[in-house]
This record gives sequence, structure tokens and C-alpha cells, in this order.
Amino acid sequence: MARRGETLELAVLGLLHDAPMHGYELRKQLIVLLGWGRVLSYGTLYPCLKALVRSGHIVDDEDPEVTVRGRRNRIVYRLTAEGKEHFARVLEESGPSTWDDENFGVRFAFFARTDPPTRVRILEGRRSRLEERLENVREAAKRGRQRADSYTRELQRHGLESVEREVRWLTELIDRERSGGYEAERDVPPDRPVTDDKPDQ
Repeated sequence: MARRGETLELAVLGLLHDAPMHGYELRKQLIVLLGWGRVLSYGTLYPCLKALVRSGHIVDDEDPEVTVRGRRNRIVYRLTAEGKEHFARVLEESGPSTWDDENFGVRFAFFARTDPPTRVRILEGRRSRLEERLENVREAAKRGRQRADSYTRELQRHGLESVEREVRWLTELIDRERSGGYEAERDVPPDRPVTDDKPDQ
């Protein structure tokens, strides 16, 4: 299956892991999850849902509470036990496909259900890939600086700064994961701020 299809399947399974949904609501949630710049048509979503039904990872039931224009009830999609197991297995993966531009955001959205060592491997892999990309872009910019006009140079600078920001962000996340991650922050009572201050003696 194409990588884009796998990413969409993972996003669907992750969202249905939280609660059953109608196709309309699922599409809205997927657009939020996949990013504001992505367009997700029903022509892309419904073949994915049908494939997941055929594989036994989800089921589609009619919702007796909903009738649309006097026709059949709207379909509700639910995760099966097999779907939950498959979702858990996918979240254990941390190879190169989990670091790429297409998959990383969706994988990151489900980090709360991913074990800490896997989270660190994915974050380190993503950072390494971006650092390689930075080096290549810097080299290409140096070679083409004489031929590039001001707008091209500005675009290159913007791209470099964006990647540099993401590398810094990833480094912060990796450091946080190695020191206990967000789980350590959740141990602090909600009415007490997280500080490094020592109590008064």
C-alpha cells in the first residue's frame, strides 16, 4: 500500500480508538489531524474505510438515531478488537517511514499511546533526517548563490530557518523524553506550577 494510504489508515484507527464516529465527523477530525493544508475528499476517505472494514480492523453499523432525508441511517464506524491490536502494533514501529514528512505528524499525534523508547527513536530519526536535509540545502545554496536572485535567496533562507526551528524543537522534545517526558510533568498537582525553585529552609 502507498505510504499516504498507510498514514491515512493510521489516522483513522487512532481517531476511532477514542470514539466511534460518522464519516462526516471523522473527515473533519482527520483534516485537523493531517494539517490545515491537506484536502481530504470523501473519494479518498471512503475507500480507506472500506479497506479497513474488509481487513476486520473496523466495523460499519447503521446509527438508529440518525435518518438523512428519509433514507437509510448514517453509518457509524467503530474500531474492533483486531483493529486495536493492529493499531498498537503499528505504534511500536520506529523505522525510517515513521520519520518522513508524510507520516511524522500523524505518528506524533499518537505519541501519548507510544512507549518512551519508541518515541525517542522516532524523534532522533526525524532530527537526523532533517539535519541531512539542512546540510544538502546549505551546500546547494552556496553553489547557486551567484545565480540566484533576491527572491530565490529569500525563499532558501525561509526554508533553512523553518528546518532549523524544527531541529531545535526536536532536540527539546528528545531531552524532555529522556528526562521522563510529559508523564513527569503530569505528576505535579494541577494547582502547583512546575518550577526549579527549592522550598524555603
